[in-house]
Amino acid sequence: MARTPIAFVAGDISALAKSVRAQLLERTSPPGHVELLNILARATGHRNYQHFRACAAGSSVDDRVAPASQGDAVDLKPVQRAARHFGDYGRLLRWPARHSMQQLSLWVLWAGFPPRCSLAEAQVKALLNRQHAFADDALLRRALCDHGLIVRTADGRDYRRIERRPPSDATALLRHLKVGAPETEVAT
Repeated sequence: MARTPIAFVAGDISALAKSVRAQLLERTSPPGHVELLNILARATGHRNYQHFRACAAGSSVDDRVAPASQGDAVDLKPVQRAARHFGDYGRLLRWPARHSMQQLSLWVLWAGFPPRCSLAEAQVKALLNRQHAFADDALLRRALCDHGLIVRTADGRDYRRIERRPPSDATALLRHLKVGAPETEVAT
């Protein structure tokens, strides 16, 4: 059976090498052929080799989060560090001390907001309280606004998610946590 060659392109070979190295260091034994294909695919921002093949073939892949472009290699160390702050179902357990980890964490909260939908402050409070475990929704609302992920009216009554593409490391964290934006409006 003849194989169809698939082009492998990495925009930044240094980021690719860091990602592959980090994934190999997590292992206790050398990877097999398919495992190595998965490592290389993840280093270029894909979920696994099958996802890489589907994207290369131009198939539509059902993702809640848009895949990273092929030129965006992701350093998995910060993604793994940020993931430690989350529990089951992508719930934020504690507010990270480092600013870079806070930014990544905010993207997970942003993904929990319904797209193109206005929310009252009580709805935002309820939504955020379901997404974190340390009882400080005001801190999270301010941080989301300060980082330009949500916008609120001057009187603070109406909140809306700002639609934009997450950076590649945030996309990798969302995939790792398997978090996507809900399709329905939040009830009061």
